[in-house]
Amino acid sequence: MSTTEGARAPEPRVLGVPRMGLVVLIGVSGSGKSTFAARHFARTQVISSDYCRGMVSDDENDQSAGADAFALLHTIVDIRLRRGLLTVVDATNVQSRARGELVRIAKDNNVLSTAIVLDVPEALARERNRERPDRDFGDHVIRRQRRDLRQGLKRLSREGFRRTHVLHGPEEIDGATVALERAWTDRTELTGPFDIVGDVHGCREELEELLGGLGYELSRDGGGRPVGARHPDGRTAVFVGDLVDRGPDSPGVLRLVMGMVADGDALCVPGNHENKLIRVLKGAKAQLTHGLAETVEQLGRESEEFRARVLAFCDGLVSHLVLDGGRLVVAHAGLKEEYHGRASGRVRSFALYGETTGETDEYGLPVRLPWAREYRGRAAVVYGHVPTVKAEWLNNTICLDTGCVFGGKLTALRYPERELVEVQAHRTWYEPARPLSATPAEDADRRTDDTIDITDVGIGAADTAPGLFVETADGAVRTDSGGTLAALEVMSRFAVDPRWLLYLPPTMAPAPTAADPRFLEHPNEAFAYFRGAGVGEVVCQEKHMGSRAVAVLCRDGAAAERRFVPGELGVVHTRTGRPFFQDPALQAEVVDRLRRAVTDAGLWDRLGTDWVALDGELLPWSAKARSLIREQYASVGAAARASLPAAADALRAAAARGVPVDGLVDKVDRRAEQTEAFSRVYRRYSWDTDGAAGLRYAPFTVLASEGREYSDADHLWHMAVAERLAETGGMVHPTRYRVVDTTDPAACGSAADWWTDMVGTGGEGMVVKPVLGARARGRKGLTQPGLKVRGPEYLRIVYGPDYTDPERLAVLKDRNLGRKSSLAMRQHKLGLEALARHARREPLWRVHEPVFAILGLASEPVDPRL
Repeated sequence: MSTTEGARAPEPRVLGVPRMGLVVLIGVSGSGKSTFAARHFARTQVISSDYCRGMVSDDENDQSAGADAFALLHTIVDIRLRRGLLTVVDATNVQSRARGELVRIAKDNNVLSTAIVLDVPEALARERNRERPDRDFGDHVIRRQRRDLRQGLKRLSREGFRRTHVLHGPEEIDGATVALERAWTDRTELTGPFDIVGDVHGCREELEELLGGLGYELSRDGGGRPVGARHPDGRTAVFVGDLVDRGPDSPGVLRLVMGMVADGDALCVPGNHENKLIRVLKGAKAQLTHGLAETVEQLGRESEEFRARVLAFCDGLVSHLVLDGGRLVVAHAGLKEEYHGRASGRVRSFALYGETTGETDEYGLPVRLPWAREYRGRAAVVYGHVPTVKAEWLNNTICLDTGCVFGGKLTALRYPERELVEVQAHRTWYEPARPLSATPAEDADRRTDDTIDITDVGIGAADTAPGLFVETADGAVRTDSGGTLAALEVMSRFAVDPRWLLYLPPTMAPAPTAADPRFLEHPNEAFAYFRGAGVGEVVCQEKHMGSRAVAVLCRDGAAAERRFVPGELGVVHTRTGRPFFQDPALQAEVVDRLRRAVTDAGLWDRLGTDWVALDGELLPWSAKARSLIREQYASVGAAARASLPAAADALRAAAARGVPVDGLVDKVDRRAEQTEAFSRVYRRYSWDTDGAAGLRYAPFTVLASEGREYSDADHLWHMAVAERLAETGGMVHPTRYRVVDTTDPAACGSAADWWTDMVGTGGEGMVVKPVLGARARGRKGLTQPGLKVRGPEYLRIVYGPDYTDPERLAVLKDRNLGRKSSLAMRQHKLGLEALARHARREPLWRVHEPVFAILGLASEPVDPRL
């Protein structure tokens, strides 16, 4: 056997490529770039010069269109990279000038560039081109391209490519595989829970105390020094950098944090102080200022091995971390949204130092640009770097540097709970250049959390409204431009102060059309819907004929000032966010009565809160709809009573003369009876009120209180709270309800009989909801939060007095409920999202985004009678 026959085939090359970045294929014409791209990348990821040439000239081989083709190619590449998409450029790219423009675009978008070179023998390239009739250029072109390729190979790294893969010959090209690698900053698979610790600056004792307060159990070496800490519940600590300098024991802090990171109990990003320490440990010259001299002196007492460990640890830290599916970003000095998950010198510099104006303040410190003031990112950004007296949320960002080394505090944020844990500094270890009490220049006129910009609701400066696209926990919801503009009109002119608007109720879908020919709606169809969805138990609630009202109530003025609007104690608003009462004195009286009920029920202490939001119905219907009743419903009854008797008399007189009008007489008599039934309905839901004295409020859901929302609580819990409130007397009205097993025919039949009795004695109907609560899920995901089943008499004021006539009822049974059901579900998702964001203490504009979208969807063309 020859040596050649016994030789092993070379191992296939694995080419690492960032999932988000630019890939430039380089090779002469005929090297197989298009084939390689099609084999290893998705069709949409590949942008070829031939394709762009065809787009601008209808001929992929029209060389005269080259300038326009590459202008288009560069535009597409720029857009894709800006959107964070992997982009592969399929062109010869053998000239440095062509590659340079692509690398520049990648750098502008803060992504990495990878070069993949396909180096094939010149003879093979010539042969392949001769086999293609569209390649009619001479061999000299291949020769020139290959010469350019050879000259440029050694310069690729200097041109800005972070990684270069050179494949020699067809065998190596065909055997290669591409492995997509995520960025070092991408730790989205880590969901926590986390404890994010602010700038430590060598304060080891305070760090030990803080970790202990957070529940971590420290481990120590033989000398008693802390070398690790683990939380018994599996929580992970995250350090925002600046572990060193100024404080008394930077080596001790490093030893503890490095041990935690090595054991998988912590993550860490670098601070600007670690960045400077790296240069010193590598032997570079640096000014030993801002506490670096103390760290160098302290490390000088440690072993060479320890200093080497410190260098390796600090040098290996990445600029920032993207965690929890992209919902959390940790960076030492913070990070603008367009930099999240990106990699470039610009991104690293921002993460370490922030942005400055180039000026210095009266303390000689750099004046920083207020990036957090304008932040509108979806991810919460947690950072340090700028000492402040108190850690506070601003536009979904929070700075945890509370100046421990300067005599302040060491602060940690518990995530996702968004709770702060602090320990007081044991002493002032280092005198600050700027007193902690001094407000940084960038915060002097900062835009606060309770500001909403018109762009936050999808409307631009040119009065264009592309609509909103809102991400929720149950999928994205989109509103159109018309709905957005309509919502803007309502919100800007009629709504209560937006700080009260943490939620708007969704519309409610009716039960599927009844199979019973006598009814348009019946409980059996509601039970069948939930049974088909896999929901075994439902609660049937009495449906009050009132007006939907959300009540946000504060225990005292301090709670209102802290969370809502100073000087007010609460609000009652409609389902469209308008004040329920135009008279401020009446509003205040109703709020006061509801607050008294909450106090008497012991709800403040029971929920551990100083404010609460309730959803319910305010009775009577006439309290809100008096003009509607007078102008629309009462006028119908009055007109009928005035005209129908005269018509009946005339018809009877005609019948006496022998005119065959008996059928018309019966019809008019029946219409008179129907009209009286119609009038009895709306009169039943109307009564006179004297201020707040005659008003009743029937709550059925506790929406939220401090730090939480209650969509995960079952409806029996909500009804128990409502019962407790009703037991206090006052204006809180009880709601009758019963629990039904949808799989038990007898239980369903009994509930249907209860509904029949209720609507037969003047009740509007009932609402059927999953017992498990607003987030109940069935076989196909989130279910309808409730289906309304209205009684036949009540439906007269919806569809008209004569809707029960068989011919009319037959037409109504063909009503299309799909659009209404879809609208109810989309608004329900948005409502849950708004409550969740408010509970997480996200900024007002984030809470208002789904609230605004709910109102935007309300203008969709859906039959209002459904």
